[in-house]
Parts: sequence; structure tokens; C-alpha cells
Amino acid sequence: MKKVAIIGSGGAGKSTLARKLGEITGIKVYHLDTIFWKPGWVAITREELKEKISDIIPQDSWIIDGNYSSTMEMRLEPADTIIYLDFSSITCLWGITKRRFMYANKERPDIAAGCNEKLDWEFVRWVLTFRHRNRKKLMSYLDRCREDKSIYIFKNRTQVKGFVESLQKEK
Repeated sequence: MKKVAIIGSGGAGKSTLARKLGEITGIKVYHLDTIFWKPGWVAITREELKEKISDIIPQDSWIIDGNYSSTMEMRLEPADTIIYLDFSSITCLWGITKRRFMYANKERPDIAAGCNEKLDWEFVRWVLTFRHRNRKKLMSYLDRCREDKSIYIFKNRTQVKGFVESLQKEK
């Protein structure tokens, strides 16, 4: 496990898992939300995002969490480990709601400075439809690359917790 890509809906816990894996392995973590957003929720262009990811990919090791479909394959292709948090829409909706209250009027550690936590209808709709819109394509991609990558598909937080605990025991 040297190049790890973590994908899944908003609210699934990608960034939390990335931080935990970084602590266990000592591998540097890159949160795509931190890269993509500037203060005040101003987005960089897709081209800028691709450039920034292109600077990370050649490194010996990394953990990258996030979706951003325009850069998905450029991250998944070099990854030796892919973790897909394939949680229900309701679980993810709970995750973003809980996060909203936990970080009310605060900045999250996995988002750019100057981006206070917010919860709007557009994001709620994106979370509620993520699995329906993306799961088939993601599963197809994961099926195609199973031979040369370690792939973990977790359906719930209990499975993720067990995975993290097993890694901690190995260290």
C-alpha cells in the first residue's frame, strides 16, 4: 500500500479514512477538496486540478481522497490500492448533516482555508444521487483492474473500522 485512492460519496468518510491511513502508514495525504477549493468556495479550473494532481502522481507514495470524475482515471490508474466507500445514500446524507453541525462556522481540516462548512440543496442532491449515478461505472472500472491492484469495497462504517484496526495491528 503505497499509492492509495479513496473514492465514494460525500459524507461517506473519505477524508477521515485518509487521515487515519496517513497516521498508520506515514504516507502523505492529499484531500482533493483542499486542492480544488480556494477561500470562499471558489473553484479552480479542471485543468488546474489536473495539473496539481499530475505533480502528485509521480511521487513514491500518496493517499488521495476525493472524486472529481474528470481526474478519476488519472488517480486510479497509478494507484496500487483503491478503496471505494460504497455506502447507502442515507448513510452519506447523515454524514454530511453530522459534519455540518460538527464544523458549524468552522473550517474542516480537509477543506481549503476560508471555506466554512456549509450544507446546501445542490450538495444534498449530489449526495443523494451519487450512488445511483456513479456506482455502475465505478464498479465496472474496479472489475477491470482487479488483477493488478488491491481493491477494497466497504458497504458500511463497521467494515471500515475493522479494516483500520487490522492495519493498526500490523504496525
